[in-house]
Amino acid sequence: VQLQASGGGLVQAGGSLRLSCAASGRTFSSYVMGWFRQAPGKEREFVGAISRSGSMTNYADSVKGRFTISRDNAKNTVYLQMNSLKPEDTAVYYCASGPRIVRWPGGYDYWGQGTLVTVSS
Repeated sequence: VQLQASGGGLVQAGGSLRLSCAASGRTFSSYVMGWFRQAPGKEREFVGAISRSGSMTNYADSVKGRFTISRDNAKNTVYLQMNSLKPEDTAVYYCASGPRIVRWPGGYDYWGQGTLVTVSS
């Protein structure tokens, strides 16, 4: 599986962005998809994940109520809608695929290249 994340950019605090992650291959719907982020000097942290069908999601407390993950299996794409962005959301955002919803990076097998989100105050 190859993953390609896009949609990052510069946004003011309180604004919104939608990230996309396009996957290659015909088995996209068999993978749980996760989003992680990594700020400069910090460890990669869990943002959220979505089940194979899209019926279940799980979010980090820091983004719950502001971020929404969705997927379109027909388009082999997962999305991260980010609203009410804060400067502390500034990071490189990565998508990843794996067999189950877990919150640690080691639980995911394939990773996209990352897309930078910068939130100005």
